[in-house]
Amino acid sequence: MANFSKSSVPRFSVDVYQNEYLPEGGREVNAIVTVTSTGGGTTGGAALTGALPAGNAAPDSGRNAAVVIMVDCSGSMDYPPTKMRNARDATAAAVDTLRDGVAFAIVAGTHVAREVYPGRGALAVADGRTRAEAKEALRRLSAGGGTAIGTWLRLADRLLASADVAIRHGIVLTDGRNEHESAEDLTAALEACAGRFTCDARGVGTDWEVKEVTAIASALLGSADIVADPAGLAEDFTRMMENAMGKEVADVALRMWTPVGVEIGFVKQVAPTVEELTQRRTEAGPRAGDYPTGSWGDESRDYHVCVRVPEAGIGREMLAARISLILPVAGDGPPEVLSQGLVRAVWTEDLAASTTINPQVAHYTGQAELAQVIQQGLYDRKSGDFDGATAKLGRAVQLAAASGNADTAKLLSKVVDVVDAATGTVRLKAKVADADEMTLETRSTKTVRVKK
Repeated sequence: MANFSKSSVPRFSVDVYQNEYLPEGGREVNAIVTVTSTGGGTTGGAALTGALPAGNAAPDSGRNAAVVIMVDCSGSMDYPPTKMRNARDATAAAVDTLRDGVAFAIVAGTHVAREVYPGRGALAVADGRTRAEAKEALRRLSAGGGTAIGTWLRLADRLLASADVAIRHGIVLTDGRNEHESAEDLTAALEACAGRFTCDARGVGTDWEVKEVTAIASALLGSADIVADPAGLAEDFTRMMENAMGKEVADVALRMWTPVGVEIGFVKQVAPTVEELTQRRTEAGPRAGDYPTGSWGDESRDYHVCVRVPEAGIGREMLAARISLILPVAGDGPPEVLSQGLVRAVWTEDLAASTTINPQVAHYTGQAELAQVIQQGLYDRKSGDFDGATAKLGRAVQLAAASGNADTAKLLSKVVDVVDAATGTVRLKAKVADADEMTLETRSTKTVRVKK
């Protein structure tokens, strides 16, 4: 592991966990790459002193961030009336959590997007006066109209683009399906906004579409969750905003360089959630590509990379991939390398060495499968394929138990009766609450870290 971080940004480190040994003729190399950022974010950014590299980090983190909160104000938010009130209170709580100096705006979302505060295409700067004004504007919000989330995101993008800051973040709250624009319109909006700002998405109640909300968070590198009871919105919004305020560095990319003859199998984030990154690669020179990771505070994430190397004889070894954390710089200069790690391949005739699966690789392979079989099992259940649903959700119970993913195991127990977790023997429950099924689907990609 090498570390090239500077005092102007939080310190990044890269650790690579793998079994580098391959049998004769072996080609597939798997590795878990752990990226850790320390010295900024939730520690208050004490390390952030000095010049700003390409606008990606700043000594004054308050003046280096902008946030737009998009509140669903469609007609369904009035049923029950407490839902709209809870949404207003939650947004007010989020506004109270903004640090002084953060640029912010509030958008009311229906079949169109409307600026609630401050208006006129501008962003306000958080202080005592603007927080009070924003909360007063929130009191006037009412429900009425349809739902077209793509228009909300495009307005948020325009507002955020007006701020000369590094951290641009959005929060979307919706209680219904995106019925007043086509799926293609929403996809186009997400593609237009990807890489321009990150966004957390929340569904309140049980009348929204899980795949729509999770797609927003996935495309914009944020989090997705359900708030089944609107009374829980204020706590959730406060927690989301606190997390957003902890970000110090934006636009960090995972760069993979591979030698001639090496093929990329896949690149995915596997902790704290499973997120496929393979198709998000942008070319970065000969045999190099960048994969987006979004904004960072004080945190650690794990990535699973798989490459296929050319066949080689016993005793040969090679560099299979070089993994770097990249931060863009102003102008046309080369990016700053924050940290770096190496993935190796060594061919051996030692059967024990070449057949041992690295514990981290094994763990996260299981976690990725867990997310997949939950989603497939729930789909089978909705489609009436109860045998398929039982088999897949049984496998999910088995994987959750084996990996110690207690939170997911608890959610599964609300959908199936567990006969034997070790073998994955389950029975589908005859009746399942919509909230329980949607919570399981929404949180299916959440993982637990491997036990060291």
